[in-house]
Amino acid sequence: MPIAMTVALAAGLLTATVPTAQAAAGATLPFTSVEAESATTTGTKIGPDHTQGTLASEASGRQAVRLNSGRRVEFTAPRAANALNVAYSVPDGQSGSLNVYVNGTKLARTIAVTSKYSYVDTGWIPGAKTHHFYDNARLLLGQNVQAGDKVALEATNAQVTVDVADFEQVAGAASQPAGSVSVTSKGADPSGQGDSTQAFRDAIASAQGGVVWIPPGEYRLTSALSGVQNVTLQGAGSWHSVVRSSRFVDQSSSSGGVHIKDFAVIGEVTERVDSNPDNFVNGSLGLNSSVSGMWLQHLKVGLWLMGNNDNLVVENNRFLDMTADGLNLNGNARGVKVRGNFLRNQGDDALAMWSLNAPDVNSSFENNTITQPNLANGIAIYGGTDITVRNNLISDTNALGSGIAISNQKFLDPFHPLSGTITVDGNTLVRTGSMNPNWNHPMGALRVDSYDSAIEAQVKITNTTITDSPYSAFEFVSGGGRGLAAKNVTVDGATVRNTGTVVVQAETQGAATFRNVTATGVGAAGIYNCPYPANSGPFTLTDGGGNSGWSSTWSDCSTWPQPGQSNPDPDPARNLAKGRPATATGSQDIHTPGKAVDGDANSYWESGNNAFPQSLTVDLGSREAVRRLVLKLPPSSAWGARTQTVTVLGSTDGSNFSTVVGPTGYRFDPATGNTVTVALPAGTGLRHLRLSVSANTGWPAAQFSEVEAYPTS
Repeated sequence: MPIAMTVALAAGLLTATVPTAQAAAGATLPFTSVEAESATTTGTKIGPDHTQGTLASEASGRQAVRLNSGRRVEFTAPRAANALNVAYSVPDGQSGSLNVYVNGTKLARTIAVTSKYSYVDTGWIPGAKTHHFYDNARLLLGQNVQAGDKVALEATNAQVTVDVADFEQVAGAASQPAGSVSVTSKGADPSGQGDSTQAFRDAIASAQGGVVWIPPGEYRLTSALSGVQNVTLQGAGSWHSVVRSSRFVDQSSSSGGVHIKDFAVIGEVTERVDSNPDNFVNGSLGLNSSVSGMWLQHLKVGLWLMGNNDNLVVENNRFLDMTADGLNLNGNARGVKVRGNFLRNQGDDALAMWSLNAPDVNSSFENNTITQPNLANGIAIYGGTDITVRNNLISDTNALGSGIAISNQKFLDPFHPLSGTITVDGNTLVRTGSMNPNWNHPMGALRVDSYDSAIEAQVKITNTTITDSPYSAFEFVSGGGRGLAAKNVTVDGATVRNTGTVVVQAETQGAATFRNVTATGVGAAGIYNCPYPANSGPFTLTDGGGNSGWSSTWSDCSTWPQPGQSNPDPDPARNLAKGRPATATGSQDIHTPGKAVDGDANSYWESGNNAFPQSLTVDLGSREAVRRLVLKLPPSSAWGARTQTVTVLGSTDGSNFSTVVGPTGYRFDPATGNTVTVALPAGTGLRHLRLSVSANTGWPAAQFSEVEAYPTS
């Protein structure tokens, strides 16, 4: 069995820990985060809460601390640090500050807090509510603190909800590389007062094949850069060199060789306007480019990549407070590697591949740490060929999102569905999954979604850890509601702890093999297996061995299991076959197999003519003790009396059937309701019920308007 990861939540720290034989999930980060709810406070703790539209539901750990003015929260520094970043929220329309104390001494420096970049509305997105409540603010302390020191934050002039504090030891500013062209030599203003746009353009033009140096300071750009190619843009470090721009690079093509590194780009995006290119990079950086060591904040999207970005590497960056995606490979991405990044508080998918116009091919998201995407998924793969999602740590998804989504949702055409092999390996998902207000049912921590087309790719999900999902662990769904197949899926090696409802939530036809999947603390039942629409076909779970802790099946497809709800006692009078998937050897016109289990005795299944024997098979969803069958034809007197010769067979796996009741003639007579009852032997247990009809005295085909199966005699 694969080695399982564990997630350490002690002392308010979130890290992934694994034996040395397997790489840890998530990025290697230069800071250590401490949750406010684990600190000492004179304020009020809020949460936990998973309800869309609440402060606690968007918080890291689904908890935070609310400070009225004059109240404080005191952290114990987990490491040596000289800088602090705070995730916080203030009421809409307000601003204030946080006083900072180190070991009881108030610093002269304060942290400004504002609602300016929060409270985003996207009414055109179905199911969205006001969201994006939190923001991040950073401060160089001007002194060093040591592990164990007390660092307190005190609200001033506003109510401040503090979520998490990041403690970091920031290195000094780097020196200018020899031979580089400084933007200040071209007239850039490091005070941030003047417009430095033209100076940046002139420096790029002068430094072709070399380095543009961005010295320590703050630079204001009023329009985007274009024509960027064959050049390195380098700063003195993301805490030292800051560019104020909402549109940094905007270009449809580049010859490539662009390397952007070691500075911050902080925008002024306060709302999401999808028609505006308010992005750090919009379009193409070209072949063999890279982005590394960047601090990206207050933009619509970090990188929205189109055109040629072959072999691009995006690594070791911070993405904070975007109103939409952190990064989106918007088709035609070949060999792109996105690794080692930290993403917090994205307003849509944190990391996405969307194969629009051309497929994303052989690209990967690896070793990223993602927390609090507040309107979609941690990682979303929408189509593409031979894609890898490996060793990511994802936590606290909110509305409309799973931790990881593997999907054929196209949004627009031309779309290129999933193909080849989709590798999802070594990921850790913590408190991921959410209630989807459009579907009015939950989304799992890891979702495979045949939204607009069946899953034809090989989807291999391995070495997964899912902890504290508020709802299900693995979901299989056709989100467009058409019941398209989610198939060719293997889940091999997973540890599931404390899932709110079920381990497997199967809502569409398809098939998956599970092996070495262990679960503890399952909230309701192991499996919810209720494909939609009814009779669209079964979802087949194959037990590959090594599974434990999740063998039970939710008994009532008419209700959704709620977190922590035990499996309801089944109604002993229930019809086990009603609404279940049905198949047949053949059918006539509109008289399809599903008509025999739709609860309407006036509709009916009819096989092909003059081709006995014919059979109808119903998948009851799980092994059931069946004691009695009721077989019906339409009750109308127009249906004359007839005798059908029926053999009852049963199977637990859908492949190997044995005879339960041998061939017997059953008389259907409208005078007695055109109904017959078939008693089954005591001890009959089956999942797949098959009725084989070898003769019918009233018509040259097999006919049933209802097939009902009951657990009582």
